[in-house]
Amino acid sequence: MMGILENNEQNRYADRSRGDGCPRGKLFATNWLEDVSSPADFDAVQVVFKNTRTGFYSNPNRLDLKINDVVAVEAAPGHDIGRVSMVGPLVRRQMRKTGIHPDAELKKVFRLATESDLEKFDEARAREHDTMIRARKIAEELELNMKIGDVEYQGDGGKAIFYYIADERVDFRKLIRILADTFKVRIEMKQIGARQEAGRIGGIGPCGRPLCCSSWMTHFVSVGTGAARVQDLSMNPQKLAGQCAKLKCCLNFEIDSYSEAHKKLPPKDAVLETKEGLYFYFKPDILARTVTYSTDKSIPANLVTIAASRAFEIIALNKQGIKVDTLLPDGDKEQVQKEYIDLVEQESLTRFDKSKKKKKKSKGNGTQQNPPAQTAAQPKQQEQPKKTNKPKGQHSGKKQNQGGNKPKEGGNQPRQQKKKKQQQPKNED
Repeated sequence: MMGILENNEQNRYADRSRGDGCPRGKLFATNWLEDVSSPADFDAVQVVFKNTRTGFYSNPNRLDLKINDVVAVEAAPGHDIGRVSMVGPLVRRQMRKTGIHPDAELKKVFRLATESDLEKFDEARAREHDTMIRARKIAEELELNMKIGDVEYQGDGGKAIFYYIADERVDFRKLIRILADTFKVRIEMKQIGARQEAGRIGGIGPCGRPLCCSSWMTHFVSVGTGAARVQDLSMNPQKLAGQCAKLKCCLNFEIDSYSEAHKKLPPKDAVLETKEGLYFYFKPDILARTVTYSTDKSIPANLVTIAASRAFEIIALNKQGIKVDTLLPDGDKEQVQKEYIDLVEQESLTRFDKSKKKKKKSKGNGTQQNPPAQTAAQPKQQEQPKKTNKPKGQHSGKKQNQGGNKPKEGGNQPRQQKKKKQQQPKNED
């Protein structure tokens, strides 16, 4: 019976912790040392709270804790409700990663959360939204340049954490006194950045997947424009910025691979000398290890793409005073792009409108385009009589209908003789 109660409590807490209807990946951890170690090897556990707030707690009572267990932990003052996200020797590694010594004094885990603990926790969570709205109005009345993004109540309801965003330093001492008198709880102000707010709200990134900050990232590393330059990306702030209006965190994911690949490319200031002329460094394909060279420094002209190994070979020959015939190795077909490619036009939003207009024109003139396609396979001798005889027949028919009476024989004889003379050589062909 106790096991069923614990499972129901875990499921209820898991439903509460989601908030947006979907589980957050950062709240789940895989104990990859489970087969080679035991949770009893290290008596500390990692506990996750709302807004990805985490903490390390000791287990003095030697409770058999597992990942996803709902526990009541020590707080200042009272107790808080959280969920176990990591156990065993893996916690020691995580503590070292965050800069906490494994022998440091930690707060304690009291017990597994009971039904009464969860009821108090529900009551506290139910007040969070109303508290946030009222706190925003109070901050606006005090004319404070800050935004209160979220409110988190402690498990026992005796403390509230106000998460706020501010571009500059804010003196909120008066705000804390007013909030404490209004809500009758202990107030704690915690400043967060734009990345933390985006991770709290969540969303879908341009890659089509949930945001990394809302799915699995817990620690944020500063991102600079140098990461975009190393990866040879367009320095367009609209494409490099994420939903938090900061540079995308994923720019740091592959920077090491690009840095190593850069070392295997020829230098940018190297000029390749051939019998045809000089070629200058234009554009690299870093991961493919190919380089495109141009005969002009400023604009793309006579572009030739070769492998990085071929470029190093030509540079070595040029140092010896030897000029190669062409950049391309022997046996390869010449691949020269003489036309100018406008990359900005390719990224324009109106690039799809032109194709739609062409399709509309082809649909409207579909009856006129089909006959030439059918007569293309026929010989030319059959096409010429149709083109010459058809309009002449139509023209003579129109004149006969307009007159109403039959033409005189004497008046039309010269015209008929001229027409016969004009048609004879064409029919002979």
